[in-house]
Amino acid sequence: MRVVVAVDAFKGCLSSADAGEAVAAGVRAADPGGSVRVVPVADGGEGTVDALLAARPGRRVVARVVDAVGRPLDAGYAVLDGDGRGEAGAAGGAGPAGARADDGRGPTAVVEAASCVGLGQVEVGPDLPPRAGSAGLGLLVRHAVDGGARRVVVALGGSACTDGGLGLLLALGGAARDRAGAPLGAPGTNPLWDFGTLDALPDLGRVDLVVLTDVDSPLHGPAGAAHVFGPQKGSTPAQVAHLDDRLAAWGSALAAHGRAVAGLPGAGAAGGLGAALLALGARREAGFAHVARAAGLAEAVAGADLVLTGEGRLDAQTARGKTPAGVAALGRGAGAVVVALAGAVDVDADDPANPFDAVLPVHPRPLPLAEALDPATTAAHLAGTAAQVTRLVAAARRPLAPGGGPQ
Repeated sequence: MRVVVAVDAFKGCLSSADAGEAVAAGVRAADPGGSVRVVPVADGGEGTVDALLAARPGRRVVARVVDAVGRPLDAGYAVLDGDGRGEAGAAGGAGPAGARADDGRGPTAVVEAASCVGLGQVEVGPDLPPRAGSAGLGLLVRHAVDGGARRVVVALGGSACTDGGLGLLLALGGAARDRAGAPLGAPGTNPLWDFGTLDALPDLGRVDLVVLTDVDSPLHGPAGAAHVFGPQKGSTPAQVAHLDDRLAAWGSALAAHGRAVAGLPGAGAAGGLGAALLALGARREAGFAHVARAAGLAEAVAGADLVLTGEGRLDAQTARGKTPAGVAALGRGAGAVVVALAGAVDVDADDPANPFDAVLPVHPRPLPLAEALDPATTAAHLAGTAAQVTRLVAAARRPLAPGGGPQ
């Protein structure tokens, strides 16, 4: 039997590659003579660097930057070999200075917001929103550009800040002032909180920017960054209202500089980081499609009998652009059986939007959170569940014996 494993990360527990290898071990135990291929995947958030490094030759670079509240930390990013044609998109559109994405001018760097200004690195509460900014991501982009990258792919998702990307732009050389006229950009502060005026946007020259996000939220308003994602980052209702007001002012300031991006899909991604990158001329791409294309996932599932996917939690949001849903669409399109595995499952099996043939929790019984997040425990349970699925699908494919049972 031919099996493809494309499992997203089990956040806080296993990377996509590690989860995939655990599933593959279960498949091999159940079908030693079969073929199994592991394809690391991501949706443009945490894990994107790992997935792209697994898909293409390259190297990991570490830079000293700051986290969302200004504390020093080391963050890694990828520098991919070659000209990055597989990552920049088939169209090869123009960047901020008219450079083409497929001109081969230099290496491609891939950076993640979650690696430097991630929500998992800070304590979430009402004191976080006035302090959390995106300067660390700007420093990471600057490090990549100074290192020779002429194409930078920025994976959004999992950020701790709601600053409209102002911190990122200031770290890249932009200039802005608060409502009293004082310069903004002090470490450990959210520069949007008391934003007044934008004096200058940074100039990255002929660097081509690509922003990866599956979130299509606008910058502000009821569907914008503050209202939709602010509460997840500790914002109280009053703070949400304040941030939405500042995001509206920020959008107007960008428009006054000729960058009317506030209403564009994805402007509100990662607390408004999408708006800042779009203002610098970035092209927006769907994160999963970008990674899947680079990894050759469509080619991998062609002819597969079984596709195993999943992530730490499968719920009603999964079908709305998350990695397992994207894998399922490709797998079903190739005629394979698609089964999703998860640490926690909250999916209506009868929902027409459910893209899977089956969804299975991997843990055999309810576990305390610490045990459920233990990598060894989860890997063992993933392997065991994958083995059961493999045996079941293999049995269903056996021809019937003359008496009506499987041979």
